[in-house]
Amino acid sequence: MIDEPAGLAPPSALPDSIRSAWLARLPAAWLPFVQLARIDRPIGWWLLLLPCWWSSALAGIANRQGPNLLHLALFLIGAIAMRGAGSTYNDLVDREIDAKVERTRNRPLPSGRVSVRAAKLFMLAQCGVGAFVLFSLNWFSVGLGICSLFIVAAYPFMKRITFWPQAVLGLAFAYGGLMGWAAALGSLSWSAVAIYASAITWTIGYDTIYALQDARDDAIAGVRSTARLFADNVKRGVGSFYALAVMAGALALAGAGGGKLGWAGLAGFALHLAWQIRTLEPADPARALMLFRANRDAGLIFFAGLAADGWFARFVG
Repeated sequence: MIDEPAGLAPPSALPDSIRSAWLARLPAAWLPFVQLARIDRPIGWWLLLLPCWWSSALAGIANRQGPNLLHLALFLIGAIAMRGAGSTYNDLVDREIDAKVERTRNRPLPSGRVSVRAAKLFMLAQCGVGAFVLFSLNWFSVGLGICSLFIVAAYPFMKRITFWPQAVLGLAFAYGGLMGWAAALGSLSWSAVAIYASAITWTIGYDTIYALQDARDDAIAGVRSTARLFADNVKRGVGSFYALAVMAGALALAGAGGGKLGWAGLAGFALHLAWQIRTLEPADPARALMLFRANRDAGLIFFAGLAADGWFARFVG
């Protein structure tokens, strides 16, 4: 790694960054904003996006049309923008705590590489992109999406008052489980609520794995998490939430009239989650990060089954 003055580290200096050739070619002045938006850590927007895609594909099964390609594209843009805005907001709220945690102390705000004012303006710009995407949908979806802002605003404060911040993150990150269905059909049904519940419990599970990286520093800083709450029973706790995610996914699929391809996708999702639990080592931060990132593939497996099921019904009948 190239030696640089304290506080001027490139994205690769942050422990969970992804090394990328195109990021290395960006102007140096852009790099702190890349970190604020977590562009160097794409797993976050993938995990925000996938419940949207699940829900859109589930609606495609229900109406026998398959997922709407325009909606999939809009959700992709919205997920990248709003994940960036949410991360920037979270860093603004947590900048003092982040300075006390080894993994986060070099982030742009606690390290002083970005001012609070610049971070706020950057957050508003990202919100503008998200608003453009939201207002491209039907009015029912617009109202539903606006309601999610209250959950997003509350999340950064939860780690100070409860050992269940992962549950609040689940409510926020999984909200796309409602949005995809609403965008396609202009309403909600219990199948949409079930896929939302599946995404919530999945989020609690994978974010508990993620929190294992910080368990020691969190205890010192007074930050609470399900990783600390479950302690020696963390594998059992994560496994329980993963099991609930699969069961809720099954309810959603049954309610939408899913076929063999959808059930195959759910089975693949379940097998991936079981592999995560089997290989999880709570005392190994590197493995925790690897398994957390692997959830992109788990979610894509489920989406592939749901999407194929809807498209099969449309073209084959």
